[in-house]
Amino acid sequence: MTEPEREPDCPLTEPEREHSDGAAEEAAAMSAKAISEQTGKEFLYKYISTKGAVQNKFRYARLRPDTDWDLLVQEHPWLLTERLVVKPDQLIKRRGKLGLIGVNLDLNGVKEWLKPRLGLETTVGRAKGVLKNFLIEPFVPHQQDEEFYVCIYAAREGDIVLFHHEGGVDVGDVDSKAQRFLVEVDGNLTEQDVIMHLLQHVTASRKSTLASFIVGLFKLYEELYFTYLEINPLVVTASGIFVLDMAAKIDATADYICKSKWGDVEFPPPFGREAYPEEAYIADLDAKSGASLKLTILNPKGRIWTMVAGGGASVVYSDTICDLGGVDELANYGEYSGAPSEQQTYDYAKTILSLMTREQHPEGKILIIGGSIANFTNVAATFKGIVRAIKDYQTPLQNHNVSIFVRRGGPNYQEGLRVMGEVGKTTGIPIYVFGTETHMTAIVGMALGHRTIPDQPPMAAHTANFLLNASGSPSTPAPSRTASFSDSKPDDTNRTSMSLKQNIPHGKATTLFSRHTKSIIWGMQTRAVQGMLDFDYVCSRDEPSVAAMVYPFTGDHKQKFYWGHKEILIPVYKNMADALKKHPEVDVLINFASLRSAYDSTVETMSFSQIRAIAIIAEGIPEALTRRLVKMADEKGVTIIGPATVGGIKPGCYKIGNTGGMLDNILASKLYRPGSVAYVSRSGGMSNELNNIISRTTDGVYEGVAIGGDRYPGSTFMDHVLRYQDTPGVKMIVVLGEIGGTEEYKICMGIKEGRITKPVVIWCIGTCATMFASEVQFGHAGACANENSETAIAKNQALRESGAIVPRNFDELGEVIKNVYDDLVAKGVIAPAQEVPPPTVPMDYSWARELGLIRKPASFMTSICDERGQELIYAGMPITEIFKEEMGLGGVLGLLWFQRRLPKHACHFIEMCLMVTADHGPAVSGAHNTIVCARAGKDLISSLTSGLLTIGDRFGGALDAAAKQFSKAFDSSLIAMDFVNKMKKEGKLIMGIGHRVKSINNPDMRVQILKDFVKQHFPATPLLDYALEVEKITTSKKPNLILNVDGFIGVAMVDLLRNCGAFTREEADEYVEIGALNGIFVLGRSMGFIGHYLDQKRLKQGLYRHPWDDISYVLPEHMTM
Repeated sequence: MTEPEREPDCPLTEPEREHSDGAAEEAAAMSAKAISEQTGKEFLYKYISTKGAVQNKFRYARLRPDTDWDLLVQEHPWLLTERLVVKPDQLIKRRGKLGLIGVNLDLNGVKEWLKPRLGLETTVGRAKGVLKNFLIEPFVPHQQDEEFYVCIYAAREGDIVLFHHEGGVDVGDVDSKAQRFLVEVDGNLTEQDVIMHLLQHVTASRKSTLASFIVGLFKLYEELYFTYLEINPLVVTASGIFVLDMAAKIDATADYICKSKWGDVEFPPPFGREAYPEEAYIADLDAKSGASLKLTILNPKGRIWTMVAGGGASVVYSDTICDLGGVDELANYGEYSGAPSEQQTYDYAKTILSLMTREQHPEGKILIIGGSIANFTNVAATFKGIVRAIKDYQTPLQNHNVSIFVRRGGPNYQEGLRVMGEVGKTTGIPIYVFGTETHMTAIVGMALGHRTIPDQPPMAAHTANFLLNASGSPSTPAPSRTASFSDSKPDDTNRTSMSLKQNIPHGKATTLFSRHTKSIIWGMQTRAVQGMLDFDYVCSRDEPSVAAMVYPFTGDHKQKFYWGHKEILIPVYKNMADALKKHPEVDVLINFASLRSAYDSTVETMSFSQIRAIAIIAEGIPEALTRRLVKMADEKGVTIIGPATVGGIKPGCYKIGNTGGMLDNILASKLYRPGSVAYVSRSGGMSNELNNIISRTTDGVYEGVAIGGDRYPGSTFMDHVLRYQDTPGVKMIVVLGEIGGTEEYKICMGIKEGRITKPVVIWCIGTCATMFASEVQFGHAGACANENSETAIAKNQALRESGAIVPRNFDELGEVIKNVYDDLVAKGVIAPAQEVPPPTVPMDYSWARELGLIRKPASFMTSICDERGQELIYAGMPITEIFKEEMGLGGVLGLLWFQRRLPKHACHFIEMCLMVTADHGPAVSGAHNTIVCARAGKDLISSLTSGLLTIGDRFGGALDAAAKQFSKAFDSSLIAMDFVNKMKKEGKLIMGIGHRVKSINNPDMRVQILKDFVKQHFPATPLLDYALEVEKITTSKKPNLILNVDGFIGVAMVDLLRNCGAFTREEADEYVEIGALNGIFVLGRSMGFIGHYLDQKRLKQGLYRHPWDDISYVLPEHMTM
């Protein structure tokens, strides 16, 4: 058969199959990112090991609109001799059916075929894009029965291999046709497995070749961390194996493992969306930051722009905009989260503002600065960066009629909102500011005209107000009630924290946390630990929930923390074994290890049977490693929360790390005592938003868990919903699902089968995805629909039909929760209990200062340098500007010593001074001392210090003294002769005059070089001229009484300071008085001393002992009698 170059059909009926590429997840690269066909084939050709020979290795040519055909032919001469296939390599599915494959052409035929396509716009589905990247490969003649289909893709339980004996463009629904075989996590695929389960319909003559190839392909898939690998068709002829068309995705988070094999991988955008330089700029900022900064430009001409904090929140805002009819005007998708600095937020914000102020819109433009309630991000700090950007773009924002709507909560959010409101007043830009009292997405309705903008929205109390005892009593109240508000008696805290319940698979616990839960923290996360202890204290726990910390990079020691008003010590161990041995009561690990260490540390911890629950905070753990952790946890009965999570919280009992935010949010959301509502979500930020919503609409949260945004979280929605179903204190359940995966359908089944009987309020975010023309990867790695059933719309409909309570949109979620709660109260299922005030907790000094509640005189003051921002600043000048302007060492010295930019001649003179004072041989006292120390085996610092300590009036330290003496005489109008006579009469040496070797007849060339420069470049040299008059007098008496290098530099520096125009006379005199000039000799001579030290070490000189014959032994006369 000669028809042919087929391409992967990419069936979309299997869960977790096709995955779009796009923005990376959180602070690490997102998993499952699509690679080009060329990249996928390069990996295969380089690393596959198989019996059958893979043909046409590396025989492809890449073609772009700017490609030089002559050069291309030189590099690939086979283009002139073989029949060819040409096709776009831009992540386009079903190219054959779209007429986008040119088959069996010669080179001229390829050129003709490309004319109506290369560089031109085309439409694929709803996406419009330019065809600009093509592959040309040799055409492979073959028969239909030589075509096969093979695909490997990841699932939670393992990797699925699909094989069909009929490949090609008409393969059809391979999910129903193909043979499939599941290779379980950590399992192996053998040739026997392939032959037995996949090759039943293959002729015997080809089975061995195909089995070997599929096994080799699977090993390649595993070793290079593919998540999806499809070849259609795979052609097997008598000549060998041909990989005709290929589609693949790799786990981008495995870069640190696979870098040596992958190299620098390019991840192309999906067809229909251009790669903008601003996206690359933000991606670069993200890569250099511990925070998460993401940007996808959807419509650069759009009217509605967003700047949203948090991966989950960013999806919710996009949903709401689209739900209210703004899909065609939505300009971007993105997020900033993970506690970015003020500078990072400024860089992100100015990029958005730059983009949105390039083209006018007749209706003006809208910027939505939204977010859920932050767990640990300092909202005021990030808002200050945004405010700086708004000020910089004040005029463009006004010219483009931009209105800004702000809603945010979290640490110090009140100050952030105040600053944002102030900039609106000062710039005249309409900025509407709202806090946690306003529903998260209400500002979208306001911005789009669907809601009235309140004239004066109610402002929440200041952060500090929550930390004050409302009763005014300094005493600590009695322990607050810890039972659910709906329980008639307290929760059974005498049970073990991990009591087992029926219907929970693998022997896992129904109750994960209690008032007696003890945990170990992996990592030196002192802020998170203190937050947990403060939570414990306001919950009136008897003891802290943190028993110990593990940190391998320090020795065993104790770390100080606060328990209420008093200080306590928590032990820190180097290894987990010691920690668990000494703390047998611990059954929970909170793992703050990095993405590179989290897997190993979790595996080690699960080897100890006392651990029953583990929270893995790290983002970016490769999916293959996460699946191994899930399997191991299931086997051992351990519940994993995460990875990529903030954790979870059980009010009145226990909280994981930074969950729930800071203490003011804990108190505002009443998380210090249990309510009746349990929830589970993926997003950490949205879990805190649920805390807020539930506390405002019900009696509060009983327990809440954020399972994490990865595709394969350690525990699932259903795991926790079943726990809540079996927990008497939970009366209703809230679930915040999202696009991607099929986990929510298990909840549908649970409701239909009667396993879940409690009211379930659920909403799946990501409903906007079906409205976009091109694929968009949302904030979480798992937030991507691979088939229609995985869309948020389909899930919400199925859940509604199953009997779950589903609002019409996220805006209604709080209202629906309230209605269900009120109904349960009316039916007597929930009996709200009386509030009990929690104990007060003192505010940390650092946070009180951040809030502006206290002030304290600083221990140090500095005015020359600031290292706190994005880059180092010298006297107000960023280090990048210093290098850009090539200021040199003299310029830096001017900034750090004199706090200003000096003229070019002044900078050059300072550098010359450093050069001429760098060294004066080994005989001088400073160099001698340095050499003696070096030969005594001392280190560089000690040896240098020894030499520097000899500098004074007699050696090297004459610069200041000379400058002062000559200045005083000159300023007193003493003529040179009178000055010399005066000093002689007073019996004082004239500093800077005299040299042991040099004389008027044997001048010091260092002085001569400096003198020539000064006379040529200094605007005036009155003090130098005066000193030279003195020199004439002194040398007439004795020829070696010359103006030496110290004296010259001293008087020349006075002339520089007084006459260069950069200083007032008072400032110039002050610098002389405080000893600045001697610093030039110290700095310059340090170079020489270091040189002598290195020279002695290089020459391996031994201990110095001064020779006897160079010492006069003069004993007292009475001792010689």
